Amino acid sequence: MARKFSLNASPTFKLKVDIPIPGARPEKVEFTFRHKKRDDFVEFLAHLAGRQDVEVIQEIACGWDLDEPFDADNIERLTQSYLGAAAAIIEAYVTELPALRRGN
Repeated sequence: MARKFSLNASPTFKLKVDIPIPGARPEKVEFTFRHKKRDDFVEFLAHLAGRQDVEVIQEIACGWDLDEPFDADNIERLTQSYLGAAAAIIEAYVTELPALRRGN
Protein backbone atom coordinates (compact mmCIF):
# COMPACT_ATOMS: atom_id res chain seq x y z
CA MET A 1 0.00 0.00 0.00
CA ALA A 2 1.34 3.43 -0.92
CA ARG A 3 1.97 5.92 1.85
CA LYS A 4 -0.01 9.16 1.84
CA PHE A 5 2.59 11.15 3.75
CA SER A 6 4.69 13.55 1.69
CA LEU A 7 7.68 15.70 2.53
CA ASN A 8 5.90 18.51 0.71
CA ALA A 9 3.15 19.78 2.98
CA SER A 10 -0.13 20.88 1.45
CA PRO A 11 -0.25 24.69 1.13
CA THR A 12 -3.59 24.81 2.99
CA PHE A 13 -5.56 22.78 5.50
CA LYS A 14 -9.13 22.92 6.78
CA LEU A 15 -10.04 23.10 10.43
CA LYS A 16 -13.33 23.65 12.25
CA VAL A 17 -13.05 26.40 14.85
CA ASP A 18 -15.49 26.82 17.75
CA ILE A 19 -16.64 30.45 17.59
CA PRO A 20 -17.94 31.50 21.03
CA ILE A 21 -21.53 32.80 21.02
CA PRO A 22 -22.69 34.65 24.15
CA GLY A 23 -25.54 32.78 25.85
CA ALA A 24 -25.27 29.79 23.51
CA ARG A 25 -22.98 26.96 22.60
CA PRO A 26 -20.04 27.75 20.32
CA GLU A 27 -20.72 27.45 16.60
CA LYS A 28 -18.27 25.48 14.45
CA VAL A 29 -16.99 27.39 11.42
CA GLU A 30 -14.64 25.65 9.02
CA PHE A 31 -11.65 27.77 8.02
CA THR A 32 -9.11 27.12 5.30
CA PHE A 33 -5.75 27.94 6.84
CA ARG A 34 -2.43 28.57 5.17
CA HIS A 35 0.41 26.23 6.02
CA LYS A 36 3.65 27.82 7.22
CA LYS A 37 7.05 26.20 7.35
CA ARG A 38 8.74 26.07 10.75
CA ASP A 39 10.92 29.17 10.32
CA ASP A 40 7.99 31.19 8.96
CA PHE A 41 5.80 30.01 11.84
CA VAL A 42 8.41 31.02 14.42
CA GLU A 43 8.68 34.47 12.81
CA PHE A 44 4.88 34.77 12.73
CA LEU A 45 4.69 34.03 16.46
CA ALA A 46 7.52 36.47 17.23
CA HIS A 47 5.66 39.32 15.51
CA LEU A 48 2.12 38.48 16.62
CA ALA A 49 1.85 40.95 19.51
CA GLY A 50 0.36 44.34 18.68
CA ARG A 51 -1.07 43.33 15.31
CA GLN A 52 -4.71 43.85 14.40
CA ASP A 53 -6.93 40.75 14.52
CA VAL A 54 -8.14 41.16 10.94
CA GLU A 55 -4.58 41.40 9.62
CA VAL A 56 -3.52 38.27 11.51
CA ILE A 57 -6.55 36.27 10.39
CA GLN A 58 -5.99 37.29 6.76
CA GLU A 59 -2.37 36.12 7.04
CA ILE A 60 -3.20 32.68 8.42
CA ALA A 61 -6.51 31.92 6.68
CA CYS A 62 -7.80 32.21 3.14
CA GLY A 63 -11.41 31.07 3.42
CA TRP A 64 -14.32 29.85 5.53
CA ASP A 65 -17.57 27.96 5.10
CA LEU A 66 -19.82 30.97 5.73
CA ASP A 67 -22.12 32.42 3.06
CA GLU A 68 -20.39 35.80 3.24
CA PRO A 69 -17.13 36.26 1.33
CA PHE A 70 -13.89 35.87 3.26
CA ASP A 71 -12.64 39.46 3.18
CA ALA A 72 -11.42 42.14 5.59
CA ASP A 73 -14.86 43.70 6.06
CA ASN A 74 -16.52 40.40 6.96
CA ILE A 75 -13.65 39.31 9.20
CA GLU A 76 -14.05 42.64 11.00
CA ARG A 77 -17.82 42.03 11.31
CA LEU A 78 -17.15 38.59 12.78
CA THR A 79 -14.58 39.82 15.31
CA GLN A 80 -16.69 42.82 16.32
CA SER A 81 -19.89 40.79 16.71
CA TYR A 82 -18.32 37.84 18.53
CA LEU A 83 -15.64 39.11 20.89
CA GLY A 84 -13.92 35.75 21.36
CA ALA A 85 -13.81 34.89 17.66
CA ALA A 86 -10.37 36.28 16.85
CA ALA A 87 -8.74 34.56 19.83
CA ALA A 88 -10.48 31.27 18.96
CA ILE A 89 -9.34 31.41 15.32
CA ILE A 90 -5.74 32.35 16.10
CA GLU A 91 -5.48 29.84 18.96
CA ALA A 92 -6.85 27.03 16.76
CA TYR A 93 -4.22 27.81 14.11
CA VAL A 94 -1.34 28.12 16.57
CA THR A 95 -2.35 24.81 18.16
CA GLU A 96 -3.05 22.89 14.94
CA LEU A 97 -0.12 23.87 12.73
CA PRO A 98 2.57 22.33 14.94
CA ALA A 99 0.13 19.47 15.72
CA LEU A 100 -0.13 20.23 19.41
CA ARG A 101 -3.69 18.90 19.62
CA ARG A 102 -4.08 15.60 21.37
CA GLY A 103 -6.79 13.01 20.93
CA ASN A 104 -8.58 14.39 17.84
